[in-house]
Amino acid sequence: MNHKNLKVDDYIRNVEMWQPEMKQLRLLALSCGLTEELKWKQPCYSFQKSNIAIIGPLKKFCVLSFFKGALLKDTHQLLAKPGANTQLARIIPFTNIAEIVAQKSILKDYIYEAIEIEKAVRKVHLKKNQEPIIEELAQKFNEMPALKTAFEGLTPGRQRGYILHFSQPKQAKTRITKIEKYIPKIINGKGWNDCTCGLSRKMPYCDGSHKYIASDKK
Repeated sequence: MNHKNLKVDDYIRNVEMWQPEMKQLRLLALSCGLTEELKWKQPCYSFQKSNIAIIGPLKKFCVLSFFKGALLKDTHQLLAKPGANTQLARIIPFTNIAEIVAQKSILKDYIYEAIEIEKAVRKVHLKKNQEPIIEELAQKFNEMPALKTAFEGLTPGRQRGYILHFSQPKQAKTRITKIEKYIPKIINGKGWNDCTCGLSRKMPYCDGSHKYIASDKK
């Protein structure tokens, strides 16, 4: 078993939910020979510097999340998409420690398979240009060339995230309002759900910590 990371010790000691489950998932990952680090303020497990999995507490369950879960065979049909538009990552949710213990050997097989994927240096061919630029965003690009340049400088994932986010409203007026709201974030190279206050415990993503700042000022 690989060594425990002291930063992860502190994290799990202070986590408010799913602590027993987190401890069990941690032991499971370490028993597979993975290296433990604290990345994005969550326990992360890697093989020869390649990220394999991350564990984390959510409101309704805790998860073992595979960075390249889409490549796993998922023989036991345990994997789920964390979001409807997720292409690569896959999660296995748990609501009690018994679930983890009962599936220990199966979970280890999934981890070992993920390691073999990294050894083989397999890459996922993500869908490109899947989401077309909506009309209202294209119009803003014409009005603000700097916005277009900044948008094109974002990672493909952030670009896709914005397009999906802007496409949700049914009315054009609402779509325009939403686009204008996020112009500063785009100019600053941020994704639509990236943290800007610096206090999120799920960096780089926003976890709502800014709401507590606002309430404290009232």
